[in-house]
Amino acid sequence: MFAGKSEELIRRIHVLNYAKKKIQVFKPRIDDRYALDAIASHNGTRIPCHAVRDTNELASLVEKDSDVIAIDEVQFFDEAIVGLCERYANEGKRVMVAGLDLDFRGEPFGIMGELLAKSEFVTKLTAVCTCCGAPATRSQRLINGQPAAYDEKVVLVGAKECYEARCRHHHIVIQTNQKREG
Repeated sequence: MFAGKSEELIRRIHVLNYAKKKIQVFKPRIDDRYALDAIASHNGTRIPCHAVRDTNELASLVEKDSDVIAIDEVQFFDEAIVGLCERYANEGKRVMVAGLDLDFRGEPFGIMGELLAKSEFVTKLTAVCTCCGAPATRSQRLINGQPAAYDEKVVLVGAKECYEARCRHHHIVIQTNQKREG
C-alpha cells in the first residue's frame, strides 16, 4: 500500500490514450474507498472504470476490439482472473494489472503469486516505511493502533485509517497464540 500502484496504472493508461488505443479499465466492486466508478490513487488522481463483482462480470464487459485491458486491485479477484488475463494476452491484447503481492501477514495475496509468475513484465513499486524511511514492501494492518493478529480475515479494504507501509524489519503480525495489547 502507498507505493503508487494505482497512480502508475493510471499513468500508463494515459500514455496509451495518446497512442489512440481502445482501453477498458476495471476494478473489483469491493474497492469503494474513493469512488465506485473510478480507479483513484491515494493522492486523488482518478480515471473512469467499470466496477465489477467478479471475473465473469469483467469478462462479459470486455469488447472484442479493445486493445488494452487494465485492472486495478487485481488481488481481490478469484483464481479465474489468471486464466482470463492469459486469454486476453494470447489474443494480442495488452493486459495491465495492479495489485498487492503480499497480504497484511506478509504472505502471497491470493492469486498474485501465479499472476506474477505468468506475467511477461513486472514492476514492483515500494512505499516508504513509516517507522524508519526504508523501502517498504509490506502493508501493516492496524486495529485500534496495534498490529493485527494473524488470524484476522485477509480482505479488509481500507487506507490510512487501518494500514501503514512498513519495511520487512518493522512489519509485525501478532501470532494467534499471542495477545494483542490495547
